[in-house]
Amino acid sequence: METMRAIEAGSATLTDRRTERSWTVEVAPFRLSALQVTRRAVAEAAGAAADGDELLPAVDLSWFDAVRHCNRVSELEGLRPAYGLPETDDGDAVVWDRAADGYRLPTEAEWEYACRAGTTGPRYGDLDAIAWHRGNSGERPHRGGGRLPNAWGLHDMIGNVWEWCWDVYDAEVYRDYRVIKGGGWFDEHWSCRAGVRRRTMPSLAIDDLGFRLARNA
Repeated sequence: METMRAIEAGSATLTDRRTERSWTVEVAPFRLSALQVTRRAVAEAAGAAADGDELLPAVDLSWFDAVRHCNRVSELEGLRPAYGLPETDDGDAVVWDRAADGYRLPTEAEWEYACRAGTTGPRYGDLDAIAWHRGNSGERPHRGGGRLPNAWGLHDMIGNVWEWCWDVYDAEVYRDYRVIKGGGWFDEHWSCRAGVRRRTMPSLAIDDLGFRLARNA
């Protein structure tokens, strides 16, 4: 299991450039994995063999795949799963048990608060030092931990692969599209910032989108 870091309570101010709206969210203490979930971790939880380099971030996984992985790992560790899942992929029917002690996806506010780690600029350090992006990645993902972490010991919060969050982006306009954060190995520098929020359908599975695990404190 990935190393989890304890994140203290605080607040995050989120901004949507499309609507020019900002809002502040209080964040309770929680735990977040220091690295993005790996191919090995996904394969082991599913009782399968990893495909390719097992220490690369797990990608080509939909939001539904990510929440199912969270439940699998919770069950393997004897924890109460965080998600009630329907038989078919229906984002509106996935229920989050907020009192569960099992693994889950971070909320957008948790993710951005943890990414910033007390900083206020667009990034928590020099981009080349902290992130794999289009300018230095060789246009491919890399094993986690190869770039400098932020002040709270979290690697690759910016760059390497985008990360799924729990939140719906804008239900009135985009229905069940989910928030993704962080930028990835194919993105230019302007997409690799703590405050960037993008959206995609929860059924999408592509080669530069993964996730990391969270738990209640």
